[in-house]
Amino acid sequence: MKIMFTGGGTGGHFYPIIAVADALNKLVQEKKIVKAEMIFASDAPYDSATLLREGIKFKKISAGKLRRYFSLLNIIDAVKIPFGVIKALWTVYINFPDVIFSKGGYASFPTVLAARILGIPLIIHESDSVPGRVNAWAGKFAKRVAISFTETTKYFPEKKVALTGNPARKSFFLSAKEGAKEFLKLEEDLPVIFFIGGSQGAKKINDTLLDILPEMLEKYQVVHQCGKKNLKDVEYRSSIVLEKSNYKSRYHYFGFLNEVSLRMAYGSADLVVSRASSGAIFEIAASSVPSILIPLPRAAQDHQKENAYLYSKIGASEVIEEMNLKPHILFSEIDRLINNKKELKSMSESAKSFAKPEAAQKIAKEIINLVLEHAK
Repeated sequence: MKIMFTGGGTGGHFYPIIAVADALNKLVQEKKIVKAEMIFASDAPYDSATLLREGIKFKKISAGKLRRYFSLLNIIDAVKIPFGVIKALWTVYINFPDVIFSKGGYASFPTVLAARILGIPLIIHESDSVPGRVNAWAGKFAKRVAISFTETTKYFPEKKVALTGNPARKSFFLSAKEGAKEFLKLEEDLPVIFFIGGSQGAKKINDTLLDILPEMLEKYQVVHQCGKKNLKDVEYRSSIVLEKSNYKSRYHYFGFLNEVSLRMAYGSADLVVSRASSGAIFEIAASSVPSILIPLPRAAQDHQKENAYLYSKIGASEVIEEMNLKPHILFSEIDRLINNKKELKSMSESAKSFAKPEAAQKIAKEIINLVLEHAK
């Protein structure tokens, strides 16, 4: 049995694929099925160590990202697309998987097109409430379509669609509260606010936090994933604004948090301030933490804004749009929530009810069903 995964560019695509691969391995062992050979086809491996650990081979296929705004990079990337399609056709033909699973994104396009041309069964997963361009197109010929939000059903042929939730790493559903504060060197009885802008960080969130950091640390501890590219800037600016602060030891900043550290950050947090990618939302939900979501305004199809408001509708979060993100507004909203224990508890319960711990297993079962159908 051979499964090919594809998806592009970010942790929001990559880690759900890893969750599905892990579920596939467990299912193969339980059902005593022939072991799955797994391949990840994309423009970059994203996390080579994780691929190696999971036994997934990487095949590089170049892909071009067509931006919705003017950029000279659009010209360069437009040239990459035909070369990527040729490479994908060759790679898919040589490896000839039983099923291709796509998470969407620009990097998945060449492999998904190859699946269509070569007649290989395709299953796609759409994380966001509004599908991206590649998934919207692929949904027309995919055998199965898995979605994270009920509202996404209207974009795909209804008979193909299953509401699975977003495959989050299983570890996020296991409480990491015990030992989290010791792991991150946090004080025991002071509320913790966790700021995270996605795997790449978010400059606007960083800037807003730094503007209120001295006042924040008088009341709270802050864990901050600022993004690797922003680390030096945050390190320099925080040293300036906290120069005379007696509470600088309450600020813990990181360029990037690995899986263990990320679980500990969620486990220690009383409140999360985050972007609103579907990956972030489902990790927050799996960790049952109340949140303030700040959607990325330039996200494709405005999907982060749609995600944020759908999630807030169930009572699990508050939303502050970036145009309204002022330091005093953010600080005031954090204060309001932390001082309202009843609301925090209700938000936590709503988050937990939204999380779908069986998402990866459901998708893995459907992949195996497609393999068996294809073998007939």
